[in-house]
This record gives sequence, C-alpha cells and structure tokens, in this order.
Amino acid sequence: MGDITQVPVTDLPDDFTQTADAVMLDVREDDEWANGHIRGALHIPMAEIPGRFGELDPDADLYVVCHSSGRSMRVLQYLAQVGYDGICVRGGMLAWQEHGKPVEFGVRDGGGDAH
Repeated sequence: MGDITQVPVTDLPDDFTQTADAVMLDVREDDEWANGHIRGALHIPMAEIPGRFGELDPDADLYVVCHSSGRSMRVLQYLAQVGYDGICVRGGMLAWQEHGKPVEFGVRDGGGDAH
C-alpha cells in the first residue's frame, strides 16, 4: 500500500469539469455522492469498478477519492493490477470539506457525462 502516491486536497483544483487531462474518480456509494461530491468528478462506486474501469481515460491523470482514503487505496491497488496508475486524494472527502473546498449536492443522471 505504501507505493501508492497520495496528494493533499490543497494541491487539487476545486472543479474537474474543465480538466481534460485529469479525472477525479469518486468511489463512494450513491448516498454518499448525493450528500456532497467534487464538481466534475466521475462517480463509480467501488463495487462497480471491475465492470466499469474501461470508462476511465488511461491517458488522463487519475485521482481517486472516497470518504477518508481507505476505499481509494483499495481501488488504486486493484486498478494497478489491470494497468491503471492513479493517485489517492489524501484524507478523502473529509479533508476536502475540512479545507473548505466546494462540493455539489444531489444525484446526477449518469447518462449525460459521456466523453
């Protein structure tokens, strides 16, 4: 687990809607997502990653966020086994909100965010 890169939330943009070269992957459950998420993040709950990792752009910088980093680390370990490199958002959404970074609320229709 020690070889996974981590980044502090203070080093990240507040919004990922215009970052073509970076993806913020949120691996939390639907209810957690609805209660606050990073603008422009891609939501794929951890249990769905094996069937959906093909939705990730292998050329983009991949940041993975969950509640506090535990699930992010497990997802990154799995993704490394299938050829994806990624970076864990240190402290997850707890740290994001602790640092006053903006969040969006509500459930988004998953069909509208195609490449």
